[in-house]
Amino acid sequence: MNIADLKAKTDDQLAEELTALKKEQFNLRFQAATNQLEKPSRVREVRRTIAQIKTLQTERARAAAKA
Repeated sequence: MNIADLKAKTDDQLAEELTALKKEQFNLRFQAATNQLEKPSRVREVRRTIAQIKTLQTERARAAAKA
């Protein structure tokens, strides 16, 4: 997912996306532990997207606090 796509989403949509990605990350960890992981690069993508969403949420919270 692109950062521009994430910026276009609302706070509620970001929270839903974050929840979905955390579930996927959980499942990917289990697949990695049992050597059933088909696409190892997906772990990195999910982790980075989670970080991007959390960063956006923090930026928005700080901007709202200043205003």
